[in-house]
Amino acid sequence: MNEERFESLERMTPGLRIVDPMLAYWLAQVNLRLRRELTWCWYQRTGQNDPDTGVLPPHTGIADDNLAWARSDGQRRQFFAQDATAAFLSERIQEPAPELRSRYRGDWAWLVTELGLEEADQFVLALAVAHRLDAGLGPVCAACLNDINKAFPTLALAQRLWDEPLTILALAASTHPLRRYGLLETDAVSWQHPLELPAWIAAGLSGGYTDPEGVIEVPPRPRPLPEHWVVPLHVLGEPAHRLRRVPLLGQRDDDFIASCAAIAERLDARLVGVTPAAWQQHRLTELLTWAWLRGVEPVLPWGVTIPAESWPLALPLRVWQPMSPQQYSHDDTGGSLLPPLTLPAIGFHRRLEVLQEVLGSGAAKHHTVVEECARRFRFSEPALRRIATTLRHLGAWQGDDLIEACRHETRGELAQLTQRVEPRFTPDDLVLAAEQQAQFREVARAMEALTEVHYRWGTARVWNESGLAILFCGPPGTGKTMAAEALATRLMLDMYRVDLAQVVSKYVGETEKNLRRIFDAAEASDCLLFFDEADALFGKRTEVKDAHDRYANIEVSYLLERMERFKGLAILASNRRKDMDEAFMRRLRYVIEFPVPGVDERERIWRQGFPAHVDTDGLDFRFLARQFAFSGGHIRSVIFNACLQAAAEPEGEPATGKVGKPSMRQVLVQVKRELQKLNRAADDELFGSYARLLGEETA
Repeated sequence: MNEERFESLERMTPGLRIVDPMLAYWLAQVNLRLRRELTWCWYQRTGQNDPDTGVLPPHTGIADDNLAWARSDGQRRQFFAQDATAAFLSERIQEPAPELRSRYRGDWAWLVTELGLEEADQFVLALAVAHRLDAGLGPVCAACLNDINKAFPTLALAQRLWDEPLTILALAASTHPLRRYGLLETDAVSWQHPLELPAWIAAGLSGGYTDPEGVIEVPPRPRPLPEHWVVPLHVLGEPAHRLRRVPLLGQRDDDFIASCAAIAERLDARLVGVTPAAWQQHRLTELLTWAWLRGVEPVLPWGVTIPAESWPLALPLRVWQPMSPQQYSHDDTGGSLLPPLTLPAIGFHRRLEVLQEVLGSGAAKHHTVVEECARRFRFSEPALRRIATTLRHLGAWQGDDLIEACRHETRGELAQLTQRVEPRFTPDDLVLAAEQQAQFREVARAMEALTEVHYRWGTARVWNESGLAILFCGPPGTGKTMAAEALATRLMLDMYRVDLAQVVSKYVGETEKNLRRIFDAAEASDCLLFFDEADALFGKRTEVKDAHDRYANIEVSYLLERMERFKGLAILASNRRKDMDEAFMRRLRYVIEFPVPGVDERERIWRQGFPAHVDTDGLDFRFLARQFAFSGGHIRSVIFNACLQAAAEPEGEPATGKVGKPSMRQVLVQVKRELQKLNRAADDELFGSYARLLGEETA
């Protein structure tokens, strides 16, 4: 059939020309049937034939019109056969459609074949397209519906125009292909609801589809997939007759597009990246329908949350959805979600290359610091480039600037999951026995040498780039937390305390999810992860007697495995080493016992515990250390309370340059209070020659 055959019949508005012969035919069907219906409306409402003045028939009562239509269906058909104008239009309506031949994906013939559309379906779709393309259609629809407020096509109008009204019934269901595939709106399906169709679909059917604003095609790149990373078979398979979402697990700054481009080359697929701006501008259904019509696979923005009811599950489309492991674990959108692909982090050597490339000559000047940052901060390539570019633009920079810039990048997520600790102590503040002091120095030296041993000596491959896990154990107040803070100061690390109240959950599997979030966030950063009261998490596995025991053992087993893979510095503090699972001992690089300090250590703690600007000349530190077997924590508690009392009740003038002077009486009173708190004997014999001072206190 000649493409111009329906040129004058395909629109109400002059100047519109449709290239696709199939679309032109069905738009002509809409035009012809509307014109024929207008002739009947003139006759029914006025008793006269259309005077052919170009004036639309008058509006009458809507209810009366609908009742008349139901009563006079036979008369209407007879009118169409006998009236000259209506008969001519009916003759044109009966002309056969052009040959079904697709010219491009998503055109009319392709849709008919792909969705199995019947003639009634094609007519309703053409009615919606005509409303989008032809500005003159609205008043005609209102005239046919006898309702001035309905200047748009509806299913009720389609029933009036189509010769077999019952066949229109199927299009009222939300399960109809035109609705399930997003070609017609599905939000509100009723007979009086407008037949809405996105404008870009009407334009695409008219002459081809264009890319929505903010959607960028991802060309396949000649970049190999990461070593030892295999794309699972469920991804390699062709999309079935339903939506299939492939979760890409990673962090916000991971280069998802680059990884998808490498996969696209392997799959021979066409991918498009949906920018956050496009995501805000377009509806999800429209984006996915457009992708299906174009034959492309969209890569959604990172971390978008989509309710289960929003996914059009009928679309045979593969969607790539970047998300965090936490978001994936909480996703409840059903069967469309396939097993995830976890994006592998770039290795140390690649991170080092990126920093050296961006920092240029500055990287050579601060080579040691750049190497340390490449090991300690496991950022994605885009994040590394952003940090290094910002630093380079500052001009002259020092090694500490690079470290601080990297730390600033990681603090956000860890701060949400843990409690950041500002270290108060230095290694010089630690008072330990010789053996523990030597072990402490070994730990510090081990962390400082980790980069060289892993990446120059070659232990990274065998030990999976693992970091150090250390156990500090001993009675309360012996300096475990203080030593962790001193180590963070020595190594210039941020320190984060794991809050057990936020980690441990009564719900099955939630504790492991919380721990995974913490470990994943900590591994990307350069920090010291501190587990206080670690025996609550790392306790012994028990004999399985019920489901609670089994799930508790699963938690411990997960911790064992995760600690072995942890690439940072983790310190576990516990007062009860015997309650720790023995399997942890193999995974711990160092175990440092913190015993109650001896007399010499206690004397040093007494002397160092008072601030430098406090006058302590009147205190007998040797007596206090020898007579009272306190741990460091208790000594500091006594010192603090004594300072408070000395400030409230000064008993002497401090030396020049000093701010206060605690007396021996005030210190001993607080010693007695501490003994009472610990439920220990506080007899006068214990205080020796100073017992008289306590007598003054009770007088």
